[in-house]
Amino acid sequence: MKAIQVTEFGGPEKLVFTDVEEVEAGKGEVCVRVHAAGVNPSDTYTLTGTYAFSVPQLPYTPGLDGAGIVEAIGEGVTNVRVGDRVFIASLMGGNSTGTFAQKVVCDAASVHPLPEQVSFEQGAALGVPALTAYRALFQRAYLKPGQQTVLIHGASGGVGLQAVQMAKSHGAKVIGTASRDVGKKMVQQAGADFVINHVTEATIEEVLALTGGNGPDVIIEFLANKNLETDLKLIAPFGKIVIIGNRGSIEINPRLAMQKECDILATALWNAPKNEYEQSIHGVIGMLTSGALRPMIGTTLSLQQAAQGFEQLEKGIGNGKLVLTID
Repeated sequence: MKAIQVTEFGGPEKLVFTDVEEVEAGKGEVCVRVHAAGVNPSDTYTLTGTYAFSVPQLPYTPGLDGAGIVEAIGEGVTNVRVGDRVFIASLMGGNSTGTFAQKVVCDAASVHPLPEQVSFEQGAALGVPALTAYRALFQRAYLKPGQQTVLIHGASGGVGLQAVQMAKSHGAKVIGTASRDVGKKMVQQAGADFVINHVTEATIEEVLALTGGNGPDVIIEFLANKNLETDLKLIAPFGKIVIIGNRGSIEINPRLAMQKECDILATALWNAPKNEYEQSIHGVIGMLTSGALRPMIGTTLSLQQAAQGFEQLEKGIGNGKLVLTID
């Protein structure tokens, strides 16, 4: 079968489209014929061989998320059947062989039913992005139904757009930021009440005006090394700032947090206890089934173009979710 294989760590040039051995489902495992695979920033970090959360044994096939049709099941598998449409969220370790391939073998716990109205591309956009958004909003910020204002500081990416939809489904007033017109349009389509440029020191007052001077109750932050001090000045008293992304160090004045008595929280999906991971999956499937969650695809490439996709992520090019389609 065809797959992307990595035999040495490095940059996107190390992603090789090649023939690999067929995979077979063992006990407690599921073999899925993959139709689409999601590309996540963590995939690019893993490729370097220096990512703190994941250093795979070489050679390996990348890919944590995907969607397709169950081709075979191993002994003891009861949650899916051959022929089922499924999405793959390969976050719990185990024996996943990587979704950047025509077929993938996963632990049964990583494979979940995909509603008929959800495309394979949308299914591949779940996994890491959806579970990260869910965990940030509901397991870290404890977003309350219908009472709060949420600022998603960087809302046009794969996680941000799903966070907009989730927060809206919970009745929140949502302010989303983006830097490009196409990104702003996608944030608006996702349902944000207000779409603005990324907040800076000079534009704090403009955002405060949107919240009656109080500031947002929850801020979801994707670039903490640049924005955290601004967030502290902006957050409502007793509010929560949840850090999803960061690319360096920052010096802040802790007194800003003391003045607001706000919480600075962080989230890394890999740390989720099993029970919280399962809660997230159930929550995501519920939103998919109800129609509250509809992943928005930004760029679609072929499996052979995986290296191009990694380059786009590294350069911060594109909005929405980046997905690989697989023949």
